Amino acid sequence: MLLGSAMSANTVIHPVQGVYAGTTCAKIKKSGKEDFVLFQFNDAAVTVATFTLNAFCAAPVTLAKRHLAAKAPKALVINSGNANAGTGKQGMMDAEQTCAWVANELGCSADEVLPFSTGVIGQNLPMDKVQQAIPMAAANLAIDGWDGAMKGIMTTDTVEKMYSVKVTIGGHEVTFTGIAKGSGMIHPNMATMLGFVATDAKITKACLQQAMTDATNLSFNRITVDGDTSTNDACTLTATQQADMPTIEDCNSMAYQEFANALNHCMMTLAQKIVRDGEGATKFVAVEVENARSSEEALKVAHAVALSPLVKTALFASDPNWGRILAAVGRAGVEDFDIDAIQIYLGNVLLVENGGRADSYTEEAGQAVMNETDITIKIILNRGEAGEVVWTTDFSYDYVKINAEYRS
Repeated sequence: MLLGSAMSANTVIHPVQGVYAGTTCAKIKKSGKEDFVLFQFNDAAVTVATFTLNAFCAAPVTLAKRHLAAKAPKALVINSGNANAGTGKQGMMDAEQTCAWVANELGCSADEVLPFSTGVIGQNLPMDKVQQAIPMAAANLAIDGWDGAMKGIMTTDTVEKMYSVKVTIGGHEVTFTGIAKGSGMIHPNMATMLGFVATDAKITKACLQQAMTDATNLSFNRITVDGDTSTNDACTLTATQQADMPTIEDCNSMAYQEFANALNHCMMTLAQKIVRDGEGATKFVAVEVENARSSEEALKVAHAVALSPLVKTALFASDPNWGRILAAVGRAGVEDFDIDAIQIYLGNVLLVENGGRADSYTEEAGQAVMNETDITIKIILNRGEAGEVVWTTDFSYDYVKINAEYRS
């Protein structure tokens, strides 16, 4: 059974004042399911974003960056089933035309529209279908349209990834609601995922951007399924300024810290939902590195383990082959490594100390941990104060099957 199948419980979605979502079927997806989404924002809304670091970024990513730098966005347009990536000049023209059509429909300027696409790379957008879908999605715009929007952005996802909460900031109620998609081609530097988060908080753009950057680094940039960074990754955060509260203007204030904590939890929850729905995944794995000299060093070790095909296949087989973990740590590229100082745990079972297998370790204890679906691998370097965590999955037969048949 795939891990995602255990996540089907419905999530209560709180509407965000000033955010409207509309969804339709443009028939871009072969499945015939919803595949086209519009978001429209109130005039006071402020939006910030982070994007993929892949040099071959898709046309909509390039255009979204350009539009975000020029104007405060009034709308987002998202299609699934086609990435509009690797499509050259035609791809950029199609993204621009899409924004122009949306702007005409919603009564804003084209550079106030941010475009996003996800799906198969290297195919041109079917612009006739896009043009027909825009007025249909616009007609469906509603403040409670989040559930439809979630369905409309999915590709190989097996479950919806939503999060919504009401929190108290400085004694005032604030809403956070977000959706994300992603299942394969997942790796830090914005993974292959799309995320759209909104809040009604009153907050300046500078503080919003700081919170967004920090939250992304703690969430979407800490997940990996297969080591592939996509061409289309993006995440937006919109604050509509509609909550009954003073504006957060100081990034050192208590109100900002409360806002940041709520946003971090929202985005970490969405990021972990992506990992749990990793293509073919049967295990959810946290790789924790402690007592490193720096955050960079801790991440280097964590990624070496999380990305190891041999570790990931052992996890799928529930095989406590601790030598694979040891080998991954050893090739992480850490300078002046003292292997005698390192401790490695599988769950609460000590695997490695003093440069080799721990005297207390038994195969039975290791097997008991590997039989679980949620597993923690902890690596204690004993050389500093820094620590980091990366979330990952196993590699199963289904991962190969899903990706082998992706375009079928």
